[in-house]
Amino acid sequence: MKKTLLILIAFIGLYSHAQTVNGKIIDAFGHPIENAYVLNTTSESHAHTNELGVFSIEKTTAENILKISALGYKKTTYTITNDTVLITLEADSFQLSEVIIQPKLSAMNVITKIDLETSPVNSTQEILRKVPGLFIGQHAGGGKAEQMFLRGFDVDHGTDVALSVDGIPVNMVSHAHGQGYSDLHFVIPETVDKIDFGKGTYYATKGDFNTAGYVDFKTKDKLENSSIGVEIGQFNTFRTIGLFDLLGKQKMQSAYLATEYIMTDGPFDSPQNFNRINILGKYSAVLDDNSTVSILGSRFSSKWDASGQIPQRLVDEGTISRFGSVDDTEGGNTSRTNFNVAINKSIDANTFLKANTFYSNYQFELYSNFTFFLEDPINGDQIRQKEDRNIYGINAELNNKHLYGETEVLYQVGVGVRNDQTKDTELSHTVNRNTTLEQIKLGDIDQSNMFTYLNTEITLGKLIINPAVRLDYFKFNYLDKLQVNYEPQTQDKVKISPKLNFIYSENNDLQFFVKSGMGFHSNDTRVVVANSGEEILPTAIGTDVGTIWKPFPKLIVNSALWYLYLQQEFVYVGDAGIVETSGKTKRMGLDLGLRYQLNDFLFFDFDGNYTHARSIDAPKGENYIPLAPAFTTTGGISLQNWKNFSGGIRYRYMDDRPANEDNSIVAKGYFVADCNLNYTYNKKIIFGISIQNLFNTKWNETQFATESRLQNEPAPVEEIHFTPGTPFYLKGMITYNF
Repeated sequence: MKKTLLILIAFIGLYSHAQTVNGKIIDAFGHPIENAYVLNTTSESHAHTNELGVFSIEKTTAENILKISALGYKKTTYTITNDTVLITLEADSFQLSEVIIQPKLSAMNVITKIDLETSPVNSTQEILRKVPGLFIGQHAGGGKAEQMFLRGFDVDHGTDVALSVDGIPVNMVSHAHGQGYSDLHFVIPETVDKIDFGKGTYYATKGDFNTAGYVDFKTKDKLENSSIGVEIGQFNTFRTIGLFDLLGKQKMQSAYLATEYIMTDGPFDSPQNFNRINILGKYSAVLDDNSTVSILGSRFSSKWDASGQIPQRLVDEGTISRFGSVDDTEGGNTSRTNFNVAINKSIDANTFLKANTFYSNYQFELYSNFTFFLEDPINGDQIRQKEDRNIYGINAELNNKHLYGETEVLYQVGVGVRNDQTKDTELSHTVNRNTTLEQIKLGDIDQSNMFTYLNTEITLGKLIINPAVRLDYFKFNYLDKLQVNYEPQTQDKVKISPKLNFIYSENNDLQFFVKSGMGFHSNDTRVVVANSGEEILPTAIGTDVGTIWKPFPKLIVNSALWYLYLQQEFVYVGDAGIVETSGKTKRMGLDLGLRYQLNDFLFFDFDGNYTHARSIDAPKGENYIPLAPAFTTTGGISLQNWKNFSGGIRYRYMDDRPANEDNSIVAKGYFVADCNLNYTYNKKIIFGISIQNLFNTKWNETQFATESRLQNEPAPVEEIHFTPGTPFYLKGMITYNF
């Protein structure tokens, strides 16, 4: 007995001098909570949970009290009794006062977390609009990928914004319609759990297309409940959504199935006969060693007719309405199948490995007519762009945190590979979708990207220094099937992209940052081989100086001054099958954002973005960058859980912008407001209405300066060609939760 007592006293004595406590924070279903804040009330040391919900807190001993908070969960305290702890947090209503500005490069992600909580989404367009400063436009009624605008870039369909979902890349390299083409319509919006974004070229984990920024979407690991819903709206619109929890409220594993079907004719004079079907299944599990694993499979299919872009002169003359068409045989079909396996493997309290491997099969066929009868006065200028693609890849990253005295260093070492193989990538001149008059381009593309990076975060008190470097290797292969002889063309290139960032956190309510780095976007394989490998990976160099600030508990202000230089590049114009060059460009601007909680139920948000964008080599007055937005702003007020009501009103505004290099043709700006209101009955049934374009504004969603000729015109005319924005559009919905 005496010996046992001595051993116990010795153990207590040893533990009382322990300086580090390891722990994990989970929700009620056993799933890890990322970015929870842990504070030792005695030593005032603090820590944050990683992607596995794991934390390690220094200067902590027995009987110390930990205070834990996380966005969307109730605050709690925990008294230390062991050197390893497990803490469960209870879900709670969202409070802006709970937001902690984390000392990390991705601290801005708290903004999208706030926006998702206060204003849920139910369309892929709304998902993209959750990224501050990102504008989108649709010019095929929901069929094609959206046109994007960010930081003075007309990103087209994805040339300068890198997009991914659960580690699966969305941007298509060497796409039939254009480089970086990014179709997010395979994402069911109700399954989105997290939006990670960053602007600029400062992130070692991001490579190709990350010039203006990146956006990573993460789907939910679990459902709070099962539900089925129906939406009915104007223009013969119908949508049904089903979310089905397959395993019930199990502690350590979950699985669900999500389905979506949409059909609509749109507001156009020629019905667009649009329909899309989505299905997604996901299984997730938390293993005994704190590791997590998930398996995802999805299938998306869509087809549509389109009225295309119409010339302003026909509308002004009254020949057609704003919703009319010149060639209503446009349209297309596309599909995508995805498989993804992801694992986060816990090695020890300070080390974990995360990896995913993916496969996608993607098919695309698009019919367009931008110039009408300019090239072919008899048959018209309709083109077909088509491809069949397989994508294979793997990403892996080792994370390790180490203490060197009082200095904490985080290491991230990543490797990965992506291979795209397309068969019979085609550009053809067609009539009525049925007859092929000429094959302009036809070939097989095989493009590979292998990469590695080292990212470090050195914490010196309140300052984090973040040096990083990324290395990319590209291999481009093209087989031109219109050549008589078998002559595969090959080029390769290595790209090194250094980064250096500084983050200074005065406290949990104030952070300053200085970011700098080099990035790039790849060019189309057909451009690369056509130009003998010159300017394969044009460089982008950027810098940001800014702050994130909570001057009051319920107000967050973020601001940044930034600059971005883009090296000369070659651009493949998929619509014409030709190579065009553009010179060096520079962009500089200001971002400002506000998030404010008026009371327990009302939330206000505002984002304003100003950009000065110019070509460097062109003479003054002829150096405008076509379609580069100068000023954009979005904002709104959201209502959450007030006597079973929720909803909000939102606006978006884009100023006039140049449509050509000398600003002689102007793309008109617009102001559009949307609103919605939902009522929850008996916690199970939700009734809702939504209105797009509340004030029935006449606006042009996408606009281009295009030279075209109608069949009866003696000469071509260059002017604005546009796709009209949606008019007043009312939609009702009902959802049943079970």
